Amino acid sequence: MACFTFFKCMMVLFNLLILLGGLTLLGVGIWVSVDKGLFLQVLSPFTLDVQYVKVGFFCIAIGGVLVLLGVLGCCGAHKGSKCLLLLFFSIILIIFIAEVAAGTVALAYSSFAEGILKAWATFVLKNQYGSDPVVTKIWNSTMTELNCCGFTNYTDFTDSYYSEQSEGSYPPSCCQLDTAPCSQQQAWHSAVQGCFEQLLEALQKHANIVGGIAVGIGGLEVAAMLVSMYLYCYLDNNVS
Repeated sequence: MACFTFFKCMMVLFNLLILLGGLTLLGVGIWVSVDKGLFLQVLSPFTLDVQYVKVGFFCIAIGGVLVLLGVLGCCGAHKGSKCLLLLFFSIILIIFIAEVAAGTVALAYSSFAEGILKAWATFVLKNQYGSDPVVTKIWNSTMTELNCCGFTNYTDFTDSYYSEQSEGSYPPSCCQLDTAPCSQQQAWHSAVQGCFEQLLEALQKHANIVGGIAVGIGGLEVAAMLVSMYLYCYLDNNVS
């Protein structure tokens, strides 16, 4: 009985934290959706374009799922409801399986995904960079922050809309001195790395942190499933 009470309290506390996190995300998502201008002012210049990246809808969706999980877990543990505990366990299990499947697919088809990403990025850089303000702002911020040029390198801008409109020049980030105009010859001599390589290097530098976070989240999910199943089995045996 003491063990059951301990796990019950831990379950309620854990799901209260999930509930608070979900409500926070919901609040941020609603704030972004309703008052985008104020949100951009608060986070400027770190945000790009909330309407473009759909941050609000993403926060609302994730926050809604967390709130649902928090309510199910708290009510299931507090009221001793086998139905709610089983539903909580099932949702966590589905999320856990989806995360493992996504990680496996990402590792198995990383080169395939790189090809698709490269094709998309090349098309965007050649046709929309310089003409679409949002795309241009995003890529300028990315290239400035990572000290990179294009997705692969400066050749992504060859024969592009931007190059045609700027008399054959390239974005300043493609030259080491970050000067404008940046000619093709200067870009070739500068040999600035593409943003994809820079992103890979950044991920490799922080691989331990990313891996630790992934393992931590997975561990919490497994612990939540074990505790909810223990409570379910205890209640089931007592009822029987």
